[in-house]
Amino acid sequence: MAGPKPPVPVIPVDLRRRLFAALVSATVLIATALMVWTLSAGGFDGLDMLITVLFALTVPFNAIGFWNGVIGFTLARQSPDLARAICPALADVNDRSPISTSTALLSCIRNEDPTTVGRNLDIMIEALVAAGAAEHIHVYVLSDSDWPEVIAAEEARIAALAEHWHGRMGVTYRRRDDNPGFKAGNIRDFCERWGHRHDFMLVLDADSLMDADVILRMIRTLQQAPELGILQTLMAGLPTTSAFARPLQFGMRMLMNGFTAGNAWWQQDVGPYWGHNALVRLRPFIEHCDLPKLPGRGPLSGWVLSHDQVEAALMRRAGFEVRVMLLESGSWEEMPTTLTEYLRRDLRWCHGNMQYFRLFGLPGLHPLSRVNLGLATGGFIGSTAWVLLMLLFAVPLAFDTGTVFHPGPGLAVFALSMGMAFAPKLAALAEVALHADARARFGGGLRLTVGALGDMLFSMLMAPILAVGHAVFITRLVFGRAAVWGAQRRAVHWVSPLTALRRLWPQTLFGAIGVGWFAYFSPPGALFFSPFFAIALLAVPIASLTSIPILGRLLAQIGLWRIPEETAPAPAVAALHLPAVAVQPCLPARVGEAAQEAVE
Repeated sequence: MAGPKPPVPVIPVDLRRRLFAALVSATVLIATALMVWTLSAGGFDGLDMLITVLFALTVPFNAIGFWNGVIGFTLARQSPDLARAICPALADVNDRSPISTSTALLSCIRNEDPTTVGRNLDIMIEALVAAGAAEHIHVYVLSDSDWPEVIAAEEARIAALAEHWHGRMGVTYRRRDDNPGFKAGNIRDFCERWGHRHDFMLVLDADSLMDADVILRMIRTLQQAPELGILQTLMAGLPTTSAFARPLQFGMRMLMNGFTAGNAWWQQDVGPYWGHNALVRLRPFIEHCDLPKLPGRGPLSGWVLSHDQVEAALMRRAGFEVRVMLLESGSWEEMPTTLTEYLRRDLRWCHGNMQYFRLFGLPGLHPLSRVNLGLATGGFIGSTAWVLLMLLFAVPLAFDTGTVFHPGPGLAVFALSMGMAFAPKLAALAEVALHADARARFGGGLRLTVGALGDMLFSMLMAPILAVGHAVFITRLVFGRAAVWGAQRRAVHWVSPLTALRRLWPQTLFGAIGVGWFAYFSPPGALFFSPFFAIALLAVPIASLTSIPILGRLLAQIGLWRIPEETAPAPAVAALHLPAVAVQPCLPARVGEAAQEAVE
């Protein structure tokens, strides 16, 4: 039996941030220097300089992910209680101190399936009532729906929910005829109507599900730590039979603990808020987190669309901490079930995050809050720079007759880029593989290994498709075109090739031009560069094939990309009766070495 883990060395927060910045900066400088060396064959002209600048824009986000993964892996190996190490104020898991505060549980919906919303709320209410906390929690279903058939169904479903729990837990339904401010406006309306009645609000999305013990631990934490303004949980994907979403749920579940731990190690009290499955202290939120309406015209004006990062920055400006609660289980959300739905959600985020360029100048923000706003925008800028980089690489390969690149440093650049991209996934795989119980929860060693390799391949397929989507969308924003913020289609469904082509024709066109260009002008170059363009060219068949329902059910049945919520589902997840959980027998909640050997 392994001995106790050594304590994590205590490093002052300011020093952590300086050290992290130094590590990322050094990585960027090394990668950029290698690129300059690579391009210097035959001289270094203006085109080489432009390529280098674009490459330098892509490196910081890989470097940050790499160092977050390394630090998170190190912490996980050393810390006996990683959650408490990251958030010292976190209440003890065995804490049963009285709840003395009032919490509003907000379910924010817009044209969602009322059956699913009601089912999730019913499960959470039942558990909270059983825990004896009902008198301290009130549920508010805050609707911005404007589809008549949805309105009628949600009114009926929430009325039935309120009637069922009448006398045990309060349930209030409110629908706005219009939705100014979108979700942030929906929550602001709640604050103005009922916010004064409660101490905290637990913000949920339509697809959110949370364990009662986790909710109560969050409430006790904020009761005991008046300095905390926002406590954000980790979120795992709910088990799915979508062939597209299964590798996403696996990768997210594997990566979230270590990556977030590394991130929280240097962010500390200026941490993340992702807009849902988080507990918020109401008084400072009401007084300090009202979002400005951006003046002017165009897609980057008007209401702030991606509200969460801005609210976190304003909460920290008011002197309250924003921290993450690093628990692997107890908080869940649904994953987009198709590539087209995933891209649609991603572009909505891109639109909202681009507005942050107009918010960097807000007075009094913590410097790290400005960094977080920059990182939220920079990821989309970096992927757009990568698309431009691929296009510019085609020029010297097609027309130069002399030596274009130094192959040695070029391979070093490639190896460094791939290493940074996949190191966090490899670190997460190692952390799970080192523990027999953890391996069992992911379906055993064989499934874990195959799933991790498949997840890496899937991420390679996704990267060009998303990058082209970001580049096209940002170009449209520059010319005044905005995203349409409609309801998500959450059910598993097939995407026909024609439907996929309507959404993914930019990727298809980009890929066809790129592959044709390299094949005609520079076949040797095509062997190295065309995978980026070839994957973009295959966007439509990838979207259509990964949406086939029977394929997803088969993957769930054989256990590929299995997650702990399938092998040992928490009671809240088991109560959903999801097909992905039902297709294979569940292991006991505590999985030992013998069970691990059985599933292998």
